[in-house]
Amino acid sequence: MCGRFALVSDRAAIAERFDVRDGSYEFKPNWNIAPGQLIGAVIRREGKNSLAPFLWGLIQSWAKDPSIGHKLINARAETIDIRPSFRSAFSKRRCLIVADGFYEWKKVGAKKTPLYFRLNSKEPFGLAGLYETWTSPDKKEIRSCTIITTKANKLIAPIHDRMPAIVPKKEEHIWISDSMEDRAILLSILKPYPAEEMDYEIGIGPGFAQVG
Repeated sequence: MCGRFALVSDRAAIAERFDVRDGSYEFKPNWNIAPGQLIGAVIRREGKNSLAPFLWGLIQSWAKDPSIGHKLINARAETIDIRPSFRSAFSKRRCLIVADGFYEWKKVGAKKTPLYFRLNSKEPFGLAGLYETWTSPDKKEIRSCTIITTKANKLIAPIHDRMPAIVPKKEEHIWISDSMEDRAILLSILKPYPAEEMDYEIGIGPGFAQVG
């Protein structure tokens, strides 16, 4: 499961890293993004890489009630191509959810200590995601997304058996391609990220005490 993550890189750095050429909106750094909140940087491929904010919690276009998004903050890589909630988006609406790191909690006795996992390079990275656009009865649109999870790597496994699927940089263009339809290739991207390329810290950032 991925329940909290951080996005603190500025827009210019993200645009450079992910080859984004459009959009001028800004977003505030957030060390503690929670389900139901707006994620400042989600990247789709629409002829070119496009950056936009999305609500965290997938609301399918056919949903009757937007509250379904609270139950769909994560999607398991192992069943993403067959579950009705996700299979259409997996085929047609894949995205990268930009993050600088994510949190898991280590339990020692009755106490839970939050750990912040990041890349060794400390660069932002793209979490594999799916997105949808839902239209309310009064014609207002809500753009939402979910984070895909996979089995934990050796670094994270002692803490949790799942981790968000980080898309390797060399495969990002494949994941968000609007013409890629090969399910086997897409599913092969959703594997545990190499543990040797990651590290963790005990807590980080303003407002960290409110995490959890």
